[in-house]
Amino acid sequence: MIQSKEQPIGMFDSGVGGTSVFNEVHKLLPRENIIYLADSKNAPYGNRGYDAIIELCKKNTELLLQKHCKLIVVPCNTATTIALDYLRKIYPVPFIGIEPAIKPAALNSKAKTIGIMATKGTLSSKLFNKTSDLFARNIEVIEIIGNGLVERIEAGQHNTKETQVFLTKLLQPMLEKEIDYLVLGCSHYPYLIPLLKKILPAHVRIIDSGKAVAQQVKNILQRENLINSQRESVQTFFSNIKKTEVLNALIQTSASSSVKYLDF
Repeated sequence: MIQSKEQPIGMFDSGVGGTSVFNEVHKLLPRENIIYLADSKNAPYGNRGYDAIIELCKKNTELLLQKHCKLIVVPCNTATTIALDYLRKIYPVPFIGIEPAIKPAALNSKAKTIGIMATKGTLSSKLFNKTSDLFARNIEVIEIIGNGLVERIEAGQHNTKETQVFLTKLLQPMLEKEIDYLVLGCSHYPYLIPLLKKILPAHVRIIDSGKAVAQQVKNILQRENLINSQRESVQTFFSNIKKTEVLNALIQTSASSSVKYLDF
């Protein structure tokens, strides 16, 4: 597969959540052209079965390859844990995934009690459990399935009083166990950080993986000599639902971006 520096980076997620990772990648690599697929029609992936997730990831990957992407980022914890190895075996581009940052939380926790909030698909995956067993063996891990949170963020309700009340009830087991780290295991959840800071004690550290993913994108592009040196870049966002106001509100980029409807 012919690759050039000007070819875009591709990204896909089950909706708008992965824009939290896009923002970190764009901040670190502002000259890169990026195409983002927001599969809001099928969000959240965490509630779907293995075969359905594989098929959705194949569909998204093939669409990005049709648009000549030189590298594909999968800023979806569920898609990473279930489909990334499969995608790497059958498609001829580098893939970068995302997974909950259990390691730094477990290694740095003084309370020896950490919280992980993620979708059901992520928490039940083999990769998550392998990572947890490896790094959190001597740590008490409070796991919470964030049922309803993705839907609220997709609807643009990530910073409302109603969502704060909902989130407070959801986090009660973690508050009772006095965690000192909260790991966000879904790309949507960084948009809840303003509310989380209101709910959690001030000493609780909140960890997400966006910056680490952006750095890995840079590392791979440098290794493959694919860093784009052009001054101008274009970011294109495709949504498969016609209501794109939420997507527009979340992306942090220049005027050279556009949000379009695409039936995929």
